[in-house]
Amino acid sequence: MSDFFVHSLGVCESTQVGARTRIWAFAHVLPNAKIGSDCNLCDHTFVENDVVIGDRVTIKSGVQVWDGVTLEDDVFVGPNVTFTNDPFPRSRQHPAKYSTTRVCRGASIGANATILPDLTIGENAMIGAGSVVTRSVPANAIAVGNPARIVGYVNARAEAAELALAAGPRETHRVTATNVPGVSVHEFKRVRDMRGDLAVGNFESEVPFTPKRFFLVFGVPSKETRGEHAHKQCAQFLICVAGTVAVVVDDGERRQEILLDTPNRGVHVPPMVWCSQYKYSPDACLLVFASHPYDAADYIRNYDEFRGR
Repeated sequence: MSDFFVHSLGVCESTQVGARTRIWAFAHVLPNAKIGSDCNLCDHTFVENDVVIGDRVTIKSGVQVWDGVTLEDDVFVGPNVTFTNDPFPRSRQHPAKYSTTRVCRGASIGANATILPDLTIGENAMIGAGSVVTRSVPANAIAVGNPARIVGYVNARAEAAELALAAGPRETHRVTATNVPGVSVHEFKRVRDMRGDLAVGNFESEVPFTPKRFFLVFGVPSKETRGEHAHKQCAQFLICVAGTVAVVVDDGERRQEILLDTPNRGVHVPPMVWCSQYKYSPDACLLVFASHPYDAADYIRNYDEFRGR
């Protein structure tokens, strides 16, 4: 006797199904599919052959999981989500190999979303209901719309409100710690008179290092996300000298979003902190000071690698 459940009106041709998985009425699983333990496949689901489903995955009604799709542990797939595996489909014409799609651990996909092929949905990402995902989504991102765009990061938006620092004139330099260890927000002395405003800061005493280089990021379409990496040794200090930018910092356990909306506010990002920037205003200009010269080997660009440090 198998240790998984198949409803009397369901069909499961695969023997590679984990313990306590439930396959409900009018669901059909083909012979070569691999399904983990404690999964729930609701009514009217279909799972093709070249499919890998991890443990504790929920697939709601009306979902077809086609060849080339991998759903890692703890993924949630809402009703009528559509996966695709061929960017240029033709009737009765089959590619030598279907495109692949990976939905990483803990991600959730809302009802009626469409996922185009050759994409990765990152760990713990959330896809809004009805969204059309045309590009890969980074870990922890919240993506909505058609085409889907990043509108936030999981467990980051609430903390952003707690860090709303006053943008008015300041007589002294103020430092505010965040909930990500080592990351701090600096509000510099700001002098305002009828000739205009002046903000001033000192390296080493106020900015925690003397920079070896700087770069500017500007002309970014508001839909785009920049950064999405960590550094092994290099520290950075970010100031939005015009417009507004949201910065998300993440140490693998804690996450916080920081709004840079005044030129006298900066954020210090030490090494081994994952950093992303998004919500660029059309006139945004982000100035970044770096503690080290450019070194491609200093970058960690894969979030799974970063989490496994």
